[in-house]
Amino acid sequence: MNVSGLGKRWRSDKLSHLGSSIFAEVESWKAEARQSGHAVIDLGIGSPDQPPAPEIRRALSEAMLREDSYGYPVSKGSRAFREKSAEWMSWRFGVEIDPEEELTLLMGSQDGLAHLAMAVCNPGDLAIVPDPGYPIYSASLAIAGVRAWPLPLLADNQFVPDLDSIPEAVWQEAKFILLSFPGNPIAAVADLAYFEKLIALARHWNVLVIHDLAYSEMGFAGYRPPSILQVDGAKEQAVEFHSFSKSFNMAGCRIGFLAGNREAVGAMRELKGNIDYGVFEPIQEAAVIALERAMAAGPEAGVAWRYEQRRDLFIAALEREGWRVPKPSATMFIWAPLPEGCGVPGAAGSSRAFAQELLLGTGVAVIPGDAFGVQGEGFVRMALVEQEATLLEAARRIGDFLKNKHAR
Repeated sequence: MNVSGLGKRWRSDKLSHLGSSIFAEVESWKAEARQSGHAVIDLGIGSPDQPPAPEIRRALSEAMLREDSYGYPVSKGSRAFREKSAEWMSWRFGVEIDPEEELTLLMGSQDGLAHLAMAVCNPGDLAIVPDPGYPIYSASLAIAGVRAWPLPLLADNQFVPDLDSIPEAVWQEAKFILLSFPGNPIAAVADLAYFEKLIALARHWNVLVIHDLAYSEMGFAGYRPPSILQVDGAKEQAVEFHSFSKSFNMAGCRIGFLAGNREAVGAMRELKGNIDYGVFEPIQEAAVIALERAMAAGPEAGVAWRYEQRRDLFIAALEREGWRVPKPSATMFIWAPLPEGCGVPGAAGSSRAFAQELLLGTGVAVIPGDAFGVQGEGFVRMALVEQEATLLEAARRIGDFLKNKHAR
């Protein structure tokens, strides 16, 4: 029987709502730039350019050589990993976490962010997410069939969302609110007073708070990002994601954890227990070493100093070239308004047009702000994932690009 032409479709409609098209588009621009002879400087994807510490790599290598390391791991994580993660939460934030009921292993925080809506929501539920926001925030809702209510992050408010702007009808209907301090793409910061207000509102409306703290160890000038779980009673209302990718240069290892409210953590465990068998045991052992090393050495031995140094050097170089951008207080990202004369502020397509023209003209790759939400238009995100000399070269190329543009 000839079944051609019956209209079968082998691609889910949900995929069109995942928002990853711009990243594929930037990849195609990079290929075009290389064909034109440019050596591409990639400030697009936030993948650390440094390896984990030698002790971490040594632990991973030794564990991988053991013959007993290759069975299925436990989905929720080994006892050693969960207990060490809980110990680190106590050391770092003064937060006591029950490793048996209030913490679960993840294949990186993105894994958890992608699945949490499925674990705690039903199709048709409503969730509050930041705009601009890390793309998986909205993509996870599309996968789960959950409706998004975008919470604007505006420059007039230092990109900290105005909780009082959320209508009561939205609070009443929302299943959870997801925020990130410091965040991606914008390194906005919040203090414990803000978290206290957020928890109080969430408790009043019975809304779960999800806090993404992937950049907890990347604060600058003495700033150390707090945990929302430091707020009294927060474990009754909130969960928090933690990642080893940026804090310990273990991005390729794919490991992190979720901590907090035991019902939400339990829902994630139950879902994940039906999906995978957890993270390779040697990687968990290496993560334990990473936490032990951090607690022994203190915050000064972490990764923050490197990105702070790069931030200062790159922003100063851009300013010399005529592009003034704000200094972030944390993370590996710079959220920069389009340079003067480069697109119409807020006009649809301006960020994308600038990013494409910059990449094809200079070989410097950045991500247009609209990839992160409607409110991202008029901005680009740049990742500090290159050595200092390369960042200076990127600034020089950008300066030449701006001079040529203004001379037209």
